[in-house]
Amino acid sequence: MAHSLSAQKRIRQTEKRAARNKARKTQLKSETKAFTVAITKGSVEEATTALGTLVSTLDRLKTKPTIHKNTAARRRSRMTKRLNALKTKGVDTKA
Repeated sequence: MAHSLSAQKRIRQTEKRAARNKARKTQLKSETKAFTVAITKGSVEEATTALGTLVSTLDRLKTKPTIHKNTAARRRSRMTKRLNALKTKGVDTKA
């Protein structure tokens, strides 16, 4: 247990930040799962809206110390590639 006032304050701050980051990461995981489910079902419209929500969340979290900006960019890129692959696959099957 911390004895000094400053150490006690740091512990309180760390607990608050950890709880905030955990909530944000849980939200991010939920949105990622919604996108993945839409991709798996093959629903382009649903996946497009889910990607928009996911990208918005990633852009918001990269400005805060929750995830690194390059991590956000990498995830955004990979998800966009998956959506584009689904779109081109849908075009090929109709042709």
